[in-house]
Amino acid sequence: MNASSNTQLMANAFQLSRNSFGKLVLTTPDGQTHEDVVPVRAFPIQSPDRGISLLNNEGHEVAWVDALADVPQPAQGLIREALGGREFMPEIQAILSVTSFATPCTWQVLTDRGETNFVLRGDEDIRRLAGNTLLVTDSHGIHFLIRDLSALSRDSRRILDRFM
Repeated sequence: MNASSNTQLMANAFQLSRNSFGKLVLTTPDGQTHEDVVPVRAFPIQSPDRGISLLNNEGHEVAWVDALADVPQPAQGLIREALGGREFMPEIQAILSVTSFATPCTWQVLTDRGETNFVLRGDEDIRRLAGNTLLVTDSHGIHFLIRDLSALSRDSRRILDRFM
């Protein structure tokens, strides 16, 4: 049995818990224990609940989850909680204003986490992903998601069109 098929089997029967320090602990079916496990999504935007790797503290994969829905509770909840704490990608709901249509410029936006502003360094920091999904990266490397371009207001789309 190769390592990848072994990893695949573990995902179906592993146990996951938190230790006294709040770190995730993975116990595999063969009894191996891995402290300080970190879940990482393979496709965080297109398939956030599919393809999740559980990495040990050295960054090596110790388990693979094809579909998060297939993981029984409470392990599923622990994985979701850890992913939520690890990933920060606010969704832009509206572009309120920009200081200039030349870059760099400051954008004032409304996100699912509140109103904020950020500096857009260049047009290349707006990337089209699948379909109507865009990824905007600010000058500090923080990613902002526009999940559905067509869902933005006409004014927001008009501003965005000037940069694309």
